[in-house]
Amino acid sequence: MAHKRLKIGVMGSASGPQIEDESVRERARELGKEIGRRGHIFINGACPGLPHDAFLGAKEAGAFTLGVSPAFSEHEHVAEYRSPVGHDLLIYTGLGFMERDIINIRSSDGIVIIAGGIGSLNEFTIAYEEGRSIAILTESGGISDSIPYIVEELCRRKVAPNMVFDSDPKTLMDKLEAAVAKYPLPIHEDGRVVDQDKPEPRRSDWWWQEKGRRG
Repeated sequence: MAHKRLKIGVMGSASGPQIEDESVRERARELGKEIGRRGHIFINGACPGLPHDAFLGAKEAGAFTLGVSPAFSEHEHVAEYRSPVGHDLLIYTGLGFMERDIINIRSSDGIVIIAGGIGSLNEFTIAYEEGRSIAILTESGGISDSIPYIVEELCRRKVAPNMVFDSDPKTLMDKLEAAVAKYPLPIHEDGRVVDQDKPEPRRSDWWWQEKGRRG
């Protein structure tokens, strides 16, 4: 694909048993390096765990890093949320975890999920509903190993064509770049909103079909 400085959001397990697997932590770090090598901007929730491992790899590879904190100040970020600092730009939203997730995702051209639990599932569903390209690092534990089951079996929806899967960080980034290029972001915040006096906005067919199915 033609070079573009994409904004890649990395989300996943900040704590819990998923971060105890050293091989997964190494792949998270390699993912961050791969984002940096490609000249993309790295975004995460300014949290510990696997997103932080990816952050360290991105910094090592020279990426510009942006952290979106749930806290309202550096003191709260460090003392209460017990989260690291060190990003090139750290935004203090003061919104807590859930609302912070929305800003994190809407600031990203595409997102990567590594392992993950309830919080990552929230991030995934926001990205899915809003048509963001999503990359899943498979064989990393957590929800990442169950996304097709969650989408198709539990929710009775479809795995969207701009969702990509791979266990190798480099291959996964190849696939994510291709998905971002092929499936542009929706123009409207909500697919149920249609401008009557304007030409129909450019969207992927799958996205319209999924939104129309829900009315």
